[in-house]
Amino acid sequence: MANLRYHVAASNPASHEFEVQLRIPARSVTGALVIRLPAWIPGSYMVRDYARHVVRVSAKSESTELAVERYDKSSWRIAGPDAGDSGDADIVVDLLVYAWDLSVRGAHLDLHHAYFNGACLFPEVVGYTGDIELEIAPMPELPDEAWVGTSMRPVAVDERGFGRYVCSDYDELLDHPVEIAVQTNISFSAAGVPHRLMIRGGGDFDEARLARDCERIFATHHELLGTPTDLDRYDVLAFAEVDTYGGLEHRWSTSLAIGIDDLPRAGAAHNPSAYRKLLGLISHEYFHLWNVRRLKPAAFSPLDLSREVHTSLLWVFEGVTSYYDDLALVRSGVIEPKEYLNLLAQNLTRVWRTSGRHHQTLADSSFDAWTKFYKQDENATNAIVSYYAKGAAIALALDLTLRTRTTTTLDEVMRVCWQRFYVDGHGMPEAGLETVVAELTGGALQGWFDRFIRGYEDPDFETLFNAVGIRWVLRPATGPADAGGMSTSNPVPGYLGFRVASGQTRVAAVMTDGPAQRAGLSAGDEIVSVDGLKADPARVARMFTQSEPGQTVELHVFRRSRLLRLMLTVAAAKLDTVVLAERDDVSDAAVTQRRALWLAAPIDA
Repeated sequence: MANLRYHVAASNPASHEFEVQLRIPARSVTGALVIRLPAWIPGSYMVRDYARHVVRVSAKSESTELAVERYDKSSWRIAGPDAGDSGDADIVVDLLVYAWDLSVRGAHLDLHHAYFNGACLFPEVVGYTGDIELEIAPMPELPDEAWVGTSMRPVAVDERGFGRYVCSDYDELLDHPVEIAVQTNISFSAAGVPHRLMIRGGGDFDEARLARDCERIFATHHELLGTPTDLDRYDVLAFAEVDTYGGLEHRWSTSLAIGIDDLPRAGAAHNPSAYRKLLGLISHEYFHLWNVRRLKPAAFSPLDLSREVHTSLLWVFEGVTSYYDDLALVRSGVIEPKEYLNLLAQNLTRVWRTSGRHHQTLADSSFDAWTKFYKQDENATNAIVSYYAKGAAIALALDLTLRTRTTTTLDEVMRVCWQRFYVDGHGMPEAGLETVVAELTGGALQGWFDRFIRGYEDPDFETLFNAVGIRWVLRPATGPADAGGMSTSNPVPGYLGFRVASGQTRVAAVMTDGPAQRAGLSAGDEIVSVDGLKADPARVARMFTQSEPGQTVELHVFRRSRLLRLMLTVAAAKLDTVVLAERDDVSDAAVTQRRALWLAAPIDA
């Protein structure tokens, strides 16, 4: 049977439209022919309805035009006497797809580059199983130096990568993002596997340093879980812009949106915070090649991309990954323990400042990702908690609990999960991680998941950190820019209980039971005066750094078209900012060893 063949071109990139052709071999399907675009993309748990970007669909069999009708919001049915089972004539479907989503989840086309995920462009032929070919046509309006970056397997391509590629099935077709642009190409090996860093728009940066650090981080992840048998190459596709951040994982690659100023510059400080942030993102997406792309919830096997697929385990697959991403930086020696503790404290600060953790469990945060985490409103901080941030905090608590109360570690738990639910199984059941923990500990942590995963309780981090020789301190914030992590002697302002949008005077969020809420302030209010003086962003910002407890602030705000006068009484600052530091007074050798094994755990620890 001939392969299903896709063809993608762009004759006019200025229109931001890809021309996609789908050639369906004769007798490859039986009955009605239905083609369907995914409603969402694996790794990003929100229905995005990619079919909404389709401008036009037509179909023919030889010279005969076939009727095309909408089947549902994401599907089309191709009817006619030659559709489906029509002798030897292939069915050819043409689509025009608008592409102006510059994100790792989308497709974007202009005169400088072309980028796409398969979920955005390539409809599935319902019922087809077998190999798939993709031909990427040359795009002459792009720069002459532009070349194709993708982890897809080439069959017959030219020196710039244009030509034919092959995938084993439709799922794999969606698993290889493509960037066609002028890119920096950096090659190296990690754990014996060829790797490439392909970066668009990065300018002049320290390529050798980035490759060296990535190699060390990647090798650390391989030491933890072992190299997957099907991992024979890996690509990092990144585009650099101003003030952007994000990533999406794939089995043989990742797609990243990175800040251009986050890349390392020759002669720069050893590890500026922006570069550490970039390395953390790369580490996070790389760990996903095990945790999500191969080891995944059983609910995702097989994966239905036409609707939401709920699981209470996203905290395992995103939160645990968020724990190991920065842990790999210190274990690989790319950063020092002091820097790692600072990163840990900043994440814990984010969790501690989210009162929603008292109203949404981590299991519910995972289950409700589709409708709450990815569709946040002005009340999100009061109502929900991130399965990334709190998931990482709880993974940390679980690891430290295992290390202090049992003879096992989270490392060993993850190894068993990898073997049982991926190598030998078909995905992690909803109670899978909990079951493995119970087996490895002989039930020593009974009730732990009820308290911290299905309940609202905060772990006793002070005791947990003390057991590994780390001092935990909660202090008040010194202002909106204080992310935690370090001790400070800066003056502490009072607590106002609201946030404004960056550089604006519009209220973005009001915290539950805080001074602003008691004064009657609401999200969306536009502050026009503070204590009788005209408000501008600088004056409003000073409120957060100079107000004192007990002080009364007179605010005038517009709520839609109505002017309101509100009196806000400043409260004492909350203890919601975490500081972590190694204790220098530890005399117990067991504590010192426990800390050393945690921060630099070898494979047989």
